[in-house]
Amino acid sequence: MYELIQVAERTYYIQSPAKIGLVRLNDTDVCLIDSGNDKDAGRKIRKLLEEKGWRLTAIYNTHSNADHIGGNKYLQDQTGCKIYAPGIECDFTRHTILEPAFLYGGFPCKDLRHKFLLAQGSSAEPLTEDCMPEGFEIIPLPGHFFDMVGYRTPDNVVFLADCLSSRETLEKYRIGVLYDVDAYLKTLELVKGMEAALFVPSHAEAAEDVGELAQYNIDKVRETADYIQSLCAAPRSTEEILQTLFTDYGLTI
Repeated sequence: MYELIQVAERTYYIQSPAKIGLVRLNDTDVCLIDSGNDKDAGRKIRKLLEEKGWRLTAIYNTHSNADHIGGNKYLQDQTGCKIYAPGIECDFTRHTILEPAFLYGGFPCKDLRHKFLLAQGSSAEPLTEDCMPEGFEIIPLPGHFFDMVGYRTPDNVVFLADCLSSRETLEKYRIGVLYDVDAYLKTLELVKGMEAALFVPSHAEAAEDVGELAQYNIDKVRETADYIQSLCAAPRSTEEILQTLFTDYGLTI
């Protein structure tokens, strides 16, 4: 874990629970795509950078889920690096209580205030084209969360954030976390048609072609949607529908 894997001349990723991108901007300066899930991840990243003699200049967050911004504050405090996040994700990155509050629909109970849902806030700035290094492309990938983006590096490596789940994850949990189902399906159709030297999803294996996996994710979303619609076809209360869904999918609150 936290092994540095080079995938192109200037592009790497750090193997971790949510893959972290790293791009060399020159002989000494590097930037990150996301920062891992907590302060400990930040420490491991800093150690890796020091071993290589690299200076961290910026972190480009894909979105504000805690497992992608958890190392932000530590790395910013230690290195003075800039942090950029897209759209409303920037506000969530600054004020991290917003994530568990949004998921819960109110002030989050203690069980939701842990590092997997509540990262430390960091001084993020709005992501714009002007703040990107030369040769980078911002790719909007909405659906999983509010304004999630991916990045294409100058080596034509695309970091896809959380728009794809692995087959193993979908087979285990069956239902994913989606903010906007329609936007998510459109994002997956976009991803199916993309070309790149390599794709690096945060929670699936890096691959030269992710079209088949994108279609599998689409199929699983539609399967779940069809099942929910079938439950709603019969005269049942919302509570009964949710109870049936949770029982059949092996879910608990």
